Parts: sequence; C-alpha cells; structure tokens
Amino acid sequence: MSRRSGILEFAVLGLLREAPMHGYELRKRLNTSLGVFRAFSYGTLYPCLKTLVANGWLIEEPGSAPEDTLAASLAGRRTKIVYRLTPEGKDHFEELLSHTGPDSWEDEHFAARFAFFGQTEREVRMRVLEGRRSRLEERLEKMRASLARTRERLDDYTLELQRHGMESVEREVRWLNELIESERAGRERRSGPGTAALHDNDSGETGGLPRHGGSTRPDPSDDTTT
Repeated sequence: MSRRSGILEFAVLGLLREAPMHGYELRKRLNTSLGVFRAFSYGTLYPCLKTLVANGWLIEEPGSAPEDTLAASLAGRRTKIVYRLTPEGKDHFEELLSHTGPDSWEDEHFAARFAFFGQTEREVRMRVLEGRRSRLEERLEKMRASLARTRERLDDYTLELQRHGMESVEREVRWLNELIESERAGRERRSGPGTAALHDNDSGETGGLPRHGGSTRPDPSDDTTT
C-alpha cells in the first residue's frame, strides 16, 4: 500500500467512526474538512472503500427505505450505498491512531492525523506534535543552509520565494510550540488541584488547543520541501 492510499484509508475510517456515510458524503467531508484531499476523486475513493470492505473494516448497507429502493430500481437509478464501520474497523482505526512513527510527521499524513486529534490520546498527540516539530526544525536548518550557499546566485524573485518558504515553516514551528505548551499545561493541570475545571476529560480524547484567537495552522501547501 502506498503512503498516499494509506492516508486516505486512515481518513475514511476516522470519518466513518463518527457516523455511517455514503460515498458522496465521504468525498465532500474529505474535500471540505480535510483539505489535504482536495484533489481526490471518486476514482480514488471507491477502490479504497472496496478494499476496506474486503478487509472486513467496513460493511455496505442500502441507504434508502425498501420502498424507495424498489422505486429507484424500477426507474433505473442506482440506490446509494452507505458505508458503516465494523467493530474490527474501529479496532484497526484505534491501532492506527496510536502510531507515532516518522510517517505521522510528514506534511499530508500529519494534516490527516491532526484532523483526528480529538479522538487521539494525549500522550500520542504529544509524540506526534514533537516529532512534527523536530522534522520541521531539520527542514528549516537545511533551507537556511541552502539559502546561505546560493543567495548570491539567486535573482530577487527566487530569493523572495525562498524566504516565503522559510517563513511558512517558521510559522508552523511557532504554532506547534504553542500546541505543545498547551498540551503540557493541560497535563499539569489534570494532575494537580482544580481538575474538574479542565476543558478536557479524563480519557484524554479532546484536544488541548490554545484558547486565544488568531493561531491557525498554516496551509500544508505553504511548506517548502528541500
């Protein structure tokens, strides 16, 4: 399985954990809620769904009442198929949520993982956030070194583009620092007095996001990879 198809399977399982959906609803959610999938088509989604069904992680159900199904059949229209997560699918998704390896730090996979942080344990969130920050700090150092070597050979527009890429990475590093500090503060509050006043519950399933405004994640498309 390719990395990209693996991200799509992860996102589909996560969305279906919230509620059963048919293919159109899934594609809409992937496009609107998870912007990383803007370019995905039905031609990509349906093979993924068939694979998940074959693996026993989803089941297909008719999406209409019996009389509506009959009417659609007589009219020559296809009835919508609703996809529902199976218990095995839920277990598989929870296993995927616990993974914190290097793949979870990469641009597209991180965006998908972050979209489901509300369903992720706090310790896992911390490892993913810290891994992502480390990866971006490495990228930033390479970008700075490359710019220092080539600055004299670049025209003004190429130089400005390089600076824009660096600023995008720097913004995300600052954003990650805020998230990590917020997660740490939430953990410290939970272990001390006043626990009942916390925003997050004892399961650690809700995110410890900063409460102030104006801090949003940079678009992953702004990241510049060297």
